[in-house]
Amino acid sequence: MTTSPNTGGVEPAARVSKLGYVTFDTPDVERMVWYYTQVLDFEVVAQTADEAFLTTGADHHCIVIKKGEKKARSAVGYEVWDSLSDAQQRLKNAGYEVQRRSDIAPGTPDVVVMKEPGTDVELHLIEGQEPSGVDGRAVLRPTKLGHVAAFTPELDRMQNFYQDLLGFKWSDTIGDFFVFLRCNADHHAANFMASTKKAGMHHIAYEMRDPNHLITMVDHLAKNDFRLHWGPGRHGPGHNLFTYHKDPDGNTIELFTQLDVIHDESKGNWEPRPWHETYPQYPRTWEVDVATVNIWGPINEQEMDH
Repeated sequence: MTTSPNTGGVEPAARVSKLGYVTFDTPDVERMVWYYTQVLDFEVVAQTADEAFLTTGADHHCIVIKKGEKKARSAVGYEVWDSLSDAQQRLKNAGYEVQRRSDIAPGTPDVVVMKEPGTDVELHLIEGQEPSGVDGRAVLRPTKLGHVAAFTPELDRMQNFYQDLLGFKWSDTIGDFFVFLRCNADHHAANFMASTKKAGMHHIAYEMRDPNHLITMVDHLAKNDFRLHWGPGRHGPGHNLFTYHKDPDGNTIELFTQLDVIHDESKGNWEPRPWHETYPQYPRTWEVDVATVNIWGPINEQEMDH
């Protein structure tokens, strides 16, 4: 299992700075837009009959809903630190097929498009987004898109790609099958679970301000007949307080708060929190047990099935 910040010791082709957006294909765009606007309190920034772009705040969009066969995480957009021209050339030099496109979405007129290795998921690299014009101080709405997790049949290959090509860093691993990767101070922006029987998205996660904000949203979910299937609990890796429920298409949605952060990459350890087991705490491989998955208690076996 790869555990170094950058396995090849060379400059990444494109240094990702944050997770920008995730696309969901759905046969019922109207129903999914209702869920995101009326239940999760997102704001629609642009919409047609077959497509909708929604945001939690300043960025033009963090969720894209598209008409099609049901598929979660059909595309993922990442912001990069450096210029797209440099990223495009470096990815080509590394042997990857890339396109430069201006027709991907409103708010992102300049995009480098490529395929994620081992999947048919499109990766979109952008320098930034146009502003949404949306007030980010809504009472219910999550503060941001936090992370997205997916299954992969080749975990080492996927981890190496994200670290060596996109500049992600290793944060933690559970056993030999579930890896957590970061691209900024947050403990993880991407998770990958090794699986030969499952494919696609494992879950997508939205950050809440604090436990009270999370409780308020969970009460709102209940009023709209969305029930939790796991949580509240606290994960070991990342130490975030979590809840899980299903959206109308059956995709797993995590709402979380209090995720570990790393302020100084030169030190490489997490910000101390009362629930940390070691001081300081560094990236590590966690044992596969209940306490790792949920420090507080029960585990939902389906969420760990791979």
